[in-house]
Amino acid sequence: MEALLASAIGLLTAVGIYLMLRQRTFPVILGLTFLSYAVNLFLFASGRLAVNAAPIIGLTKPYADPLPQALVLTAIVISFGMTAVIMIMAIGGYLSAGHDRIDLDRGADE
Repeated sequence: MEALLASAIGLLTAVGIYLMLRQRTFPVILGLTFLSYAVNLFLFASGRLAVNAAPIIGLTKPYADPLPQALVLTAIVISFGMTAVIMIMAIGGYLSAGHDRIDLDRGADE
C-alpha cells in the first residue's frame, strides 16, 4: 500500500512539473493542480495510514491522527481558490494578448 501511494505521489509530481514547463497557460494550470494533488496525498500519508482506526481518541486503541486530515481539507480549499484566481488571470491574459503563450520573449510578438 505504501509503495502504491509513494508511486502515485511521484507520478503526480512528475506530471505536474512536466505540465508546468509547457508554453501555454492551461497546461500550467493543470500542472499546478496535479502538484496540489500530490501535496495533498503527501500530507494525508504523513499521518500514518491506518486501517479501521477510529477518528476519535479513546474509542479504540489505534486511532487516526486528525491533524493531517484537517491540513488536507484546508489545502483543498486553498488550491481551489488558487486555481480560480489563476484561471481568471489566464482568461484576462488571453483576452488582452489574443494568445495563451507564456514565453517571455517580447521580440517574437513585435
